[in-house]
Amino acid sequence: MKEFGAIIQLGNVLVSEEVISEFFACDYAACRGRCCIEGDAGAPLKENEPCGLERDYPTFSPLMTERGRKAVEAKGFFELDRDSELVTPVVEGSQECAYTHFPQGGGCLCAIEKSGRRKPLSCRLYPIRATDLTGGGLALNYHRWAICAAAEENGRKRGIRVFRFLRDVLTDEFGEEFYNGLEAAAKHLGYE
Repeated sequence: MKEFGAIIQLGNVLVSEEVISEFFACDYAACRGRCCIEGDAGAPLKENEPCGLERDYPTFSPLMTERGRKAVEAKGFFELDRDSELVTPVVEGSQECAYTHFPQGGGCLCAIEKSGRRKPLSCRLYPIRATDLTGGGLALNYHRWAICAAAEENGRKRGIRVFRFLRDVLTDEFGEEFYNGLEAAAKHLGYE
């Protein structure tokens, strides 16, 4: 890894080189969904996402744990983290997202996604973190987390780079032209 990588600008979005240079492919068999139950706060939410969570709550709440439903009753559909950013509520006394589902056989999943609804963008886009820039625009950066070491190894073995792993989400959120720009940047920087 280089000390400082390139920044790729596609429209009003700045993308760190690691998004195209690093390897990643979730390995659920290894991690069992630990990202839903570990961390220092709930998953980041966009400003408009709590409304959708409230609207769809009757659909996915039966898949949540009783502790998760109690957290939503006590805190609402979101809470503020230590930086005053919107995040999913967590179960009291734990790091577990209130919207977690625990299937038979172990592990954990997102109750929202399990119900057929779209989970928050930060979850769908992980391991990329999106940050709003002052004055407009967006920055997309690769987020490293020790619990995802197996996903990094799996991506390396399979030759899947972060942006390729997230092709559908990136295309859905930013468009085909944006994704094609990432492909061109990967080729230009020698990652293809």
